[in-house]
Amino acid sequence: MVETANQSKEDERIKNRKRFELELEFVQALANPFYLHSLAQQGILYQTAFINYLKYLQYWKEKDYARFILYPHALHHLELLQHAEFRLEILKDEWRERLNQKQFDHWRTWYVPSAF
Repeated sequence: MVETANQSKEDERIKNRKRFELELEFVQALANPFYLHSLAQQGILYQTAFINYLKYLQYWKEKDYARFILYPHALHHLELLQHAEFRLEILKDEWRERLNQKQFDHWRTWYVPSAF
């Protein structure tokens, strides 16, 4: 009986880790304007279930989870995706390019190496 309980806990831990990794990977993919554009082209951004999933993913903005995010634009884009207007506009090539350029400009200028 104890072995079954321990195995059950281990199975649950593995399941939670896989879910964490999958959701982390997906949230980080949101940093890519071309990926967002592709989701819009496929009509995924307008599906009720997907919109609800985006709301659910808001927990990644909490400090305990955000520390795992390597691409901070992912959290910014996750916030933008909460708005129907953005989900419609990202379908346009010019919006994708504008978002891509803003992201590039930010990355190009955000880091100033220290003089050691």
